[in-house]
Parts: sequence; C-alpha cells; structure tokens
Amino acid sequence: MLFYWLVIIALDVVFGFNQIMRGPGSMMVASQVMGMASLPNAIFGLASLIPHLAVSVRRLHDQDRSGWLLLLSFIPILGWSALFVLMCLEGTRGPNRFGPDPKRPYDMDAFG
Repeated sequence: MLFYWLVIIALDVVFGFNQIMRGPGSMMVASQVMGMASLPNAIFGLASLIPHLAVSVRRLHDQDRSGWLLLLSFIPILGWSALFVLMCLEGTRGPNRFGPDPKRPYDMDAFG
C-alpha cells in the first residue's frame, strides 16, 4: 500500500492534482481533475488491481478466512472499517486450510 500511494502521489505531482469543489451549504462535494492526472492514475489503478486483489486474498488466507470477504469493500464505511481491522490482525499460527504459515518456513515439508 505504501508503494501504491507513493506512485499515486508522484503521478499527481507530475501530471496535476485533484481539486475538491464544495457547493453551497457543503451539501455538494465534487472532485475536478486539474491537469492530465486522470489518465496515468487510471492506467496505474488498472495495472495494480490484480496484484492488489491477490495480496488482499493472501492476507485473508493467512488468517484462515475466505477471500470472498473482500466483497465487504462494497459496503461503504462499515465494510471498509471491517476490512481494515481484518488486514491488521495477525494470521493463524501454523498451517491452516490454505497452506503453511509464511512466518515459519521451517515448518514446511520440502517434499510433501
């Protein structure tokens, strides 16, 4: 995620920034792209989508949870918060149904 956000910030600096516009009474909030930032950000976002999903599913598998829990991201705020908490939790110790513990490689059977 650090790499992802550093690239997004670098693209914004090089190609332009997003400008937040507020309407009367702060009821309307919109974003307008200043410069050419939308195309490089969109290309980078599409290129990093599959690796991002793979790493997220792997993180959930480390905790012996299903990768389908990523669908929580479609629930605003509550789903995002739940996924954030899940991503911060430590994985299960030892092997689970998704494979061996990546923190303890010496428990793996090389020929099993």
